[in-house]
Amino acid sequence: MNEPMSNPAQTEAAPAAPVQARAGLFRFSMAQFLAALIIMIVTYPFVTELEQGDLIENVLIMILLVSAGFAVGGRSRILTILLIIPALAGPWLDLYWRGLVPLWIITGTHTLFVGFVVVQLIRFILKATRVNAEVMCAGISAYLMLGILWTPTYLMISQLNPASFSGVHFAAGQGLGRFDALYLSFVSLTCMGCNDITPLSKVGRMLLMVESLTGVLYLAVLIARLVSLYSHPPKSDPAGQTKV
Repeated sequence: MNEPMSNPAQTEAAPAAPVQARAGLFRFSMAQFLAALIIMIVTYPFVTELEQGDLIENVLIMILLVSAGFAVGGRSRILTILLIIPALAGPWLDLYWRGLVPLWIITGTHTLFVGFVVVQLIRFILKATRVNAEVMCAGISAYLMLGILWTPTYLMISQLNPASFSGVHFAAGQGLGRFDALYLSFVSLTCMGCNDITPLSKVGRMLLMVESLTGVLYLAVLIARLVSLYSHPPKSDPAGQTKV
């Protein structure tokens, strides 16, 4: 019994199976990373007042850095691991073996990893083809991480020269605390102006100036990028599948 022959025209007209998009940069939900970032920032001043504040503070920092590594380390696993290990180990070394490693080295490794995270987040936003929840969360996270980025930088400058900053909450020459540096960073990033902490050294003034400029330029570039993506959505193919 002869088998029915397939119609070539029907074969050619059959819709092609939808092509799966490539795996993106993120292996960890950006919403989860943003939530961890917000929780760390909001609870930070309350944690520092507890009896075991330093221990809880290190745990929060560890959770934040690990979640950041999972979020942006999809395509750069080796580099992420090389940068995150010293950033994670530094606060614990300073807590249990104070003086074993210079504080400026600990803050320097923290700055390197946070800077790497910010670069990866901005890279993801610039390469995005559409505006979705991941892109929005990445944009917000990158802005908040800029505040985290300058925090260890202020600490490093204060540790190298304790007279770089003066404030009403600490004695002259005492140097910045962690929360003081975080507070100064976000106030400078948002251009709100800080009246209770004053930079005295030229390096400190330069850092505040650069951070304020970075915050303004970042918001301008981010809004322009998101408007561009929203105004020019990706084209759709004849089968109705969106090209990525």
